[in-house]
Amino acid sequence: MEDDLLWRHLKELPAFRALLRAVEARIYQDLLPLEDLVLDVGCGDGHFAPVAFPKPLTIGIDPAMESLREAKERHAYRWVSRSTGGALPFGSGSFTTVISNSVLEHIPDLDPVLSEIARVLRSGGRFIFCVPGDNFGSLLLFSQLARTVHSPALARFYERYFNRISRHHHCDGVETWERRLASANLQIERSFPYFSSRAHSALDVGHYLGLPCLVSKKLFGRWILVPTRWNLALTERLLRPLYEEPAPTEGAYLFFVCRKIPCTPKISA
Repeated sequence: MEDDLLWRHLKELPAFRALLRAVEARIYQDLLPLEDLVLDVGCGDGHFAPVAFPKPLTIGIDPAMESLREAKERHAYRWVSRSTGGALPFGSGSFTTVISNSVLEHIPDLDPVLSEIARVLRSGGRFIFCVPGDNFGSLLLFSQLARTVHSPALARFYERYFNRISRHHHCDGVETWERRLASANLQIERSFPYFSSRAHSALDVGHYLGLPCLVSKKLFGRWILVPTRWNLALTERLLRPLYEEPAPTEGAYLFFVCRKIPCTPKISA
């Protein structure tokens, strides 16, 4: 078993989440180094950042104080701040890079958040984020099985159910995101799908198999009680081929690299 991004997530997170985060962390490796100063919008408990990035990011923000305490203990950021994406407590042009990892789909009203991100981002700075895409529901295992037995209504019901328990308000395609971002003066440089149908099927099943991890987290404050090689060997063996898959042509999630459009100064007549 390699001591790589998959293992580092696997020993601390439920298997389905570890696989997804490991794939995302691997994508970020091709985008390094991130130009300082870096803001992480929706940093959560700070588990992802110290695994994905070689040094602490500048600031992580999140509305949940308990999560911020965990992030601070992990030394994932130089500073943490309790705030929401729609009211960032920073001056205009404060950051060279803004990231947001699997967060924006949970926010009902995105326009104020994107406007705030653009405001605090310097002209020409990068905004990097990932979200569930428009294939998220249809690539779920139980949705695919329902369609296999010619029950599209059941498939749609399951997709709505899964998005509800995942607290997803948005699962949109590239064109929808392009319009949203353009309204905030943000331009897509690159966008691509990730997380194949096979990987997404594992995530679907893993949500239910991961219930003991949820109990462990509630009772002991840890997702994985025994994070040892022997205990996780079978899980790692099953997930590693999915982690090592090449980039899919169709994926459940979308990754975006954007730039704030430089303002063109007005020339006086």
